[in-house]
Amino acid sequence: MRCPFCGNLDTQVKDSRPSEDNTAIRRRRICTDCGGRFTTFERVQLRELMVIKKNNRRVPFDRDKLARSVQIALRKRQVDPDRVERMLNGIVRQLESSGESDVPSEKVGHLVMEGLRGLDTVAFVRFASVYKNFREARDFEVFVGELSEEAVVGSDEAER
Repeated sequence: MRCPFCGNLDTQVKDSRPSEDNTAIRRRRICTDCGGRFTTFERVQLRELMVIKKNNRRVPFDRDKLARSVQIALRKRQVDPDRVERMLNGIVRQLESSGESDVPSEKVGHLVMEGLRGLDTVAFVRFASVYKNFREARDFEVFVGELSEEAVVGSDEAER
């Protein structure tokens, strides 16, 4: 594993343990050159997923890119990191178990929106603003209005 600090290819594993949800192995490493310490995660990959972009370009699925976009939506929000990790793992499992190697970017975005909706409504709206390409404040108003209507309908159904 390449050292992120100096680029040296010779690093040693000092500690390995399963992640909290047992979906990955967490490894603490140290660089033999600069002494830098860093953590890596090893995960099971069931199949090689390709994301089909709107312009029909195919790119490899990147879990780290997915995690970064979720973290941007969650910036300055108080959400338990374990819940975020479980959401990300759930999205990846759904994609891998779908039986398809090619996944439309819209499906990935839809799964992220579903997950964020359950975690944090502000992050959900933030992500939706990018995913749905909001162009002006009115787009936010319409979207939040639809959410409010759904909440009212949902509470009416719960009362029955």
